[in-house]
Amino acid sequence: MAKTRRVMKRKNMLMDQRKLDVAKATLGADTETAAVDAALDLVVFRSEVFHALDQLAAAGGLATIESIRRAG
Repeated sequence: MAKTRRVMKRKNMLMDQRKLDVAKATLGADTETAAVDAALDLVVFRSEVFHALDQLAAAGGLATIESIRRAG
C-alpha cells in the first residue's frame, strides 16, 4: 500500500470503555487517542498482510488462506 500524507481529523464516537482500556494497556499507549490510532494501524497492517497472501495464493505459492482469515 502506498504511503500517503497523514491527515488527522477530530472524531466523536461512542466506544466500549472496557475495550478501550484493554487496548490502551495492551498497546502501551499513553492516551486513548494513541490506543485507537495504534489499533487502527494493526487493522490496516492485517489487511495488507491478507492482500499479500491473496497475491501469493494467486501466484500458486500458497494453497489457501481462508482458514487463517476466518481465525483472525
